Order: sequence, then structure tokens, then C-alpha cells
Amino acid sequence: MPRPKKSLEANKVSFKGSFESLRFVPRFFKEIRKVNPMLFYANLLARTVNAVLPVIILVVGKLIIDEVVLQISAETKDLERLWWLVGAEFGLAILSDLMSRAISLTDGLLGDQYSIDTSVRIIKKTSELNLDQLEDAEFYDKLERARQQTTGRVGLMSNILTQAEDLVVIFTLLAGVVAFEPWLIILLVVSVVPTIINEIKFSGTSYSLARSWTQERRELDYLRYAGASDVTAKEVKLFGLSNYLADRFKNLSDTYYLMSKKLAKQRAGWGSLFNVIGTGAYYGAYLLIVYRTVAGIFSLGDLTFLSGSFNRLRSKLQGFFTRFTAITESALYLQDYFEFLDLKYSENSEKEKLALPKKIKKGFEFKNVGFKYPKSEAWVVRNINFELKAGEKLAFVGENGAGKTTLIKLLLRFYEPTEGEILLDDIPVKEYDQTHYQQYFGVIFQDFVKFELTLRENIAMGEIEEIKNQKRIDSAAEKSLANEVVSGLPRGYDQQLGKRFKQGKDLSGGQWQKIAIARAYMKDAEVLILDEPTSALDARAETEAFDRFIKLTEGKTAVIISHRFSTVRIADRIMVLKNGAVLEIGTHNELMKNDKLYAELFNLQAQGYQ
Repeated sequence: MPRPKKSLEANKVSFKGSFESLRFVPRFFKEIRKVNPMLFYANLLARTVNAVLPVIILVVGKLIIDEVVLQISAETKDLERLWWLVGAEFGLAILSDLMSRAISLTDGLLGDQYSIDTSVRIIKKTSELNLDQLEDAEFYDKLERARQQTTGRVGLMSNILTQAEDLVVIFTLLAGVVAFEPWLIILLVVSVVPTIINEIKFSGTSYSLARSWTQERRELDYLRYAGASDVTAKEVKLFGLSNYLADRFKNLSDTYYLMSKKLAKQRAGWGSLFNVIGTGAYYGAYLLIVYRTVAGIFSLGDLTFLSGSFNRLRSKLQGFFTRFTAITESALYLQDYFEFLDLKYSENSEKEKLALPKKIKKGFEFKNVGFKYPKSEAWVVRNINFELKAGEKLAFVGENGAGKTTLIKLLLRFYEPTEGEILLDDIPVKEYDQTHYQQYFGVIFQDFVKFELTLRENIAMGEIEEIKNQKRIDSAAEKSLANEVVSGLPRGYDQQLGKRFKQGKDLSGGQWQKIAIARAYMKDAEVLILDEPTSALDARAETEAFDRFIKLTEGKTAVIISHRFSTVRIADRIMVLKNGAVLEIGTHNELMKNDKLYAELFNLQAQGYQ
């Protein structure tokens, strides 16, 4: 299927747009200063000293040349002043080197600390957002751009500080040039204007290209993973997908390369043309300085100072404007980062929330609940009405796509209902603080995460603050039968899991599920939710796990989703879903007497065991 052609011009950020992104720079530096104030101010001090050294070194160099010329023509040589000047220049050169090293050191240390800080903030911010936000493609692009350029933000810090340092250098050198020959300023302006025009012309183009390709670069990352991962290796080998994935990756990469190449060639071409004009103006100034020296207006020391100052000024100004473009482009990524941090999750935090009941008295109630995804007209579930009573074990049953997992996500407030409401003890759940509300639940999803950490950490994820509570971890492992997994591993609880790291051990699907179930027991939550928690276990292990679950959760509220009717029948009640609606609800015996979908599916499954 051909990919729609992308237009860079359609996504191009204007110079004004790039310039406006600089409003985030003050906030950026406030964050950097907070990371390590001592390093930050040490960096500023080193840059300030380093900024005034170039003009001082040029002045001393001028004095040395003039002194040499004077001593050449003098009948009696007195070299004391000359040696003092040479010693002073040597000392200044050493100081300049020390300041440059101090700047590099503090830049690196500050950059590393800020990079860590931003990554931590992005991780924490992501956890605050609603699931529907994270599942939105446009939002995910914003998240991807916020994650990008972590090292670029470090470079931005260095570039802005260097820019400030160069401003001091430029003004001191300008003052020196104006004192000798004001006309040189006109030629200086002519020499740098082409650079300015070139940078304005291509301002924001690199960012525009990267922004327009955010989704495709995510696809490239996924294709790399799919084509070279132990998780996908079996299917890739079995179905011979390697060439297909490689070709798809190459075709997409080549398209991006060609757009990038076109942009680079345009920038290089125009840059070369403008550089010819700038270089011509520079040599015009150089000729003027040489002519005035030959005419006796300037001394050799003046010639050295002016040619050196003019050359440095032109270089610094060109660097200033080139760096300014880089700064504005990096600031666009900075804008993405801060806009991501400023995102609000949908819960209205301005309204004071009610305290959660310490113990559930009545239970949960779904009243006319309906849900459809944003930007979609199709209802996933609708007109849902049922009660989950305190201490009750309620099973959800239905064919794939009936809406079982969606109801769980609504109960957990990963999504908010599009219509209707969910009550806890007769109070709408949205009246409670969302974070505290979610602490009520211990959940194991069918697609639970296999954390490639230690076994201890995997279990403790259910209540991570209790990771050092060995008794609680042992208890959770015993309840879920994960203790059998622990005893079979060389390092027990400290065994690294997964193949990603050295000495890591991979587990079978059933072993992983026992560990995942242990997380639910670890939390000791008021409400337990098991979404197909035993699908990787054999029939005997599953029966044992559910029997233990019923006994161990006596008095607790629980929701169970399973396709195996031999397990759901032990629930207090069973709710049957079809096409996003409640078809029937009752005990196993009641539903068998109804002789509807539940009875039909139960009998079909029972025949498979006969």
C-alpha cells in the first residue's frame, strides 16, 4: 500500500514560530539551576572570565608586537617590559585553558544531572495521565517528541550559555575595533549579513522534518524491534518475515533520507553562496587594515590587534547567528517537553475530593453506563446496569469483544464513562481522588507486564513500598504458588528474570502468571480483579489457583474474567455480556436454567472435555 507523500512545506515551522519558542528558555534555566545551583553558578563564573580573556590577550599581543618593534630600533635594549608582557600573555593563555576546561566539566556534569531529572519527570508525568490520553496517537506523538532530544536539551543549555559568553566577547572586541577604525564595522556587518539570511531561510526546517515524521520514526523503531528481538524471533523465522520487515524498514528509511538529503543540499548550496559574499567583505576589511598600516596610520601592533579582532568578531558573529538557529530549533523540542509536562489529566483537580471509605459497605453499582473511545462513534459498551456487592465474587463471561475488559477499565477509572455513572457505596466514584481510588484495587491483566527485573521486584510491584518486607513477599508467593518458581531458581528471589540482561532466566508462561498473581496478593487490596489470570496454566494448576483464590479472598470483593467455565462457576454470580450489553446475570445454576448464551457456551465447552 503506497504511503501518502509528505510535504515539508506543509509542516514547516516559520521563523516567527521558532523565535516564539524561546519563551520557554527562562523556565528551562530555572530547572537547570535547581538541579545543582553550585555547578550552575560555577559555570557562569567560568564563562564570564573566559569571555573577557580574548580581547585582553589581543591587547597584550599588540603591546608585545609594538614593544618588539621599539626594541629593534632602540640603540639600548631594555627587554624587561617585553618579558613581563610575554609572561602575562602566557598566564592569560593558561587561565583561558583552565576556564575552558572548567566550562566543559560543569557543562557535562550539569547536562548529565539535568538529563536524569527530565527523564524522571517524564516517567512520573506519564503515570499521572489517563489511559485514553496515552492510547491516543496524536498524544503519543507529543510524548515521543518530549522524550526525544534529551541529549539535545543538554546541548541547548551549553549553546545558550555559549551565546551569552560570546555576546560579552563581541561587545569587548567591538569596543576595541571602534576605538581604532569605526569604518570596519560597516564591512563587519556586510560580512555577517549573508550568514543571518541563510539561517533565517532555513530556520526550523530540521525540526519541521522531525516533527512531521514523528509517527514514522516510531514505526521505524518498532520495525527494528520486530525484526531483531527474542520476543518476535520465532514468528519471524517460522513465517520468513525477515526480508519483508527489512524491506519495509529500508523503504521507509530511504524516504526519510531523501527528504533529509534534499534539505541538507539546499542548506549547503545557499550557505556556500552566502559565504562567498561574507568572505569578500572580510578580505575587503583586511585590505583596508593593511593599507593603513603601510601608510603609517597603524602600527604593526595595531595591525595584529585589528586583524585578529576583526577575524574573531566575524567568526563569533557568524557562530552567534548559526547557533541562534540551532537554539531556536532546540527550543521547539523544549516547547514540546514543557507542553507535555503541563498537560492536565481529565479529572477536575480543582474540586475537593471525598475521602474513600476504609471498608466497602454496600459495593459498586453501574447505572446506565456507556463508553465509546474519543473520536469514535461506535459504542464499546452501553446501557450497562449491575451491582458488584461488597464481598461478592462476580465473574464476567462473554465472547471476545463483548466488553469485559472495558468494564474493568471503567471500574478502575482508566477511562471515564461517556454516559451514565459508577457508584461506590451510593457515591459517584468521580467524587473520590482518582489516585487514592485506584489504590483500592489489586489487578492482574491478561497482558500483564513481565518486568525484566529480579523476581523479588516482580512480586513487590504489587506494593513496591513493601519490597523489604520479606514475610509479605513470602506470603504472596505462597498464596499464588509462585514459591514453587522461587525454589527452582539458582538465586531465588534475587534471580534476574528475562533474557535482556546477563545471568537472566526466562520463565514459562505459567511461571510468569504465578508471579503476576502474587502481585495481587502482595497488595492486599480491598478489591481484586483477575482478567484471564490463569490462561497459561494447565487445568489442574488453574483449578488449584482458583480454589486457593476463593479461600484466601474470603470477605473481599473480586471480579473474575475467564473463558473456562469450570472456573467461573465457583463465583457467587456470573454476568454474561454480548455486543457490549448485559445479556443475563445470576448464579451458575440460574443461568443454566435460563438456557441462553451462558448455557450454550458452557455445554459447548463441556463437550470438548468429553
